[in-house]
Amino acid sequence: MGIPRPQGVGVPGPGVAEIVAQAVARGIGGRDGAGGEGDTPGLARVRPVRGAAVTDVPVHLPFRARPEAPAPAPTPARRPAERAVTAGRRVPRGDERLREHRGPVLPGWIAVVVGALALTGCATVLWRAGVVPATLVAAFGVPPRPYTGLRATHWPPLAFLGVVTLLALGGLGRAKAGHAWVLTLFGRYRGTVRRTGLTWISPLLLRQRVDVRLRHWRSEPMPAVDSGGLALQVVVQVVWQVRDTARATLAVEDHTEYLAEQVESATARVLSRLPADAFHDDAPTLRDAEAVGDALTRTLAAETEAIGIEVFSAQPTRIEYAPEVAEAMRRRRVAAIDAKHRDTVLTAVVDAVDDTVHRLTSRGIVELDDYERKALVKDLTVAFYTGRSDQ
Repeated sequence: MGIPRPQGVGVPGPGVAEIVAQAVARGIGGRDGAGGEGDTPGLARVRPVRGAAVTDVPVHLPFRARPEAPAPAPTPARRPAERAVTAGRRVPRGDERLREHRGPVLPGWIAVVVGALALTGCATVLWRAGVVPATLVAAFGVPPRPYTGLRATHWPPLAFLGVVTLLALGGLGRAKAGHAWVLTLFGRYRGTVRRTGLTWISPLLLRQRVDVRLRHWRSEPMPAVDSGGLALQVVVQVVWQVRDTARATLAVEDHTEYLAEQVESATARVLSRLPADAFHDDAPTLRDAEAVGDALTRTLAAETEAIGIEVFSAQPTRIEYAPEVAEAMRRRRVAAIDAKHRDTVLTAVVDAVDDTVHRLTSRGIVELDDYERKALVKDLTVAFYTGRSDQ
């Protein structure tokens, strides 16, 4: 006699893990041809077990979706000066908005003409009012006028013409070749004037003269170390020029002092890469002035580009040991030279002895056994080496 089952309760069927495993094995969304038209894409169709309630489980739920790899960000273009600097160091860029541009300027003859006309107008107004003395008027051949006093109608034109005269003549300036004017108004950069000769610039603008000629600077003996940590003293000569007057004037407090400090810093970095001398090897050293100068020029040009200075050449004119190690290194260098000389002499002596013995035996001049050969080689070596040493 069977036991009645409660309505709505099915036979325990497989769990969710078994259902998902069967779905993965049979395919998703009717790929194996068992799915009908009403199948939902992405759902697992599982043949239900008899007497069990089966629910379609989305396959993507038990599995975590793989995150898509982000697209690589485009690498920004680097300036040539930045590529020359060692990777990992931040090169100063400066304010990109601060660029040199042409400032407001007029030829000086225009200001002279305007100022002369304004002065003439003032003199005319004063003459009509009778203020000009008769003797001065007679000198110009103009009939004098009786003095009637300055009225209210005379003041406006006099004030206007006086202001025009001050602006016209107060803005005149003499610009020299090789110099430029940096103009600012209430602290804001207004432009650069590179015109030479007589020019007119608004008197309201503050001027600052900048030397834009090709210049050279020779440093004092600076301390540095080579790759081995030996103390050095270096003198560097730099050829440079101001290219961007706005940055050279406004980006730093003093661009010449900034250049001097960067020369010292760049020199210390470049010289620490190589030894000062290689006594027994033919490795590159700091004695290669051309290679050291090229590296120093590239490094210094990258550091000073941010303030509008272009470095054409930075060459070490003198690299020597510091006084505290100079004597010891001098003795070491003499010893290395002497050892190299002895090695060269010994090589030449051995070659000469070998050639002499070979000629004597090959031509049949003498016949030597081992003992006699060794004695002859010994005597020839002593004789040749003594003669070379005396020379």
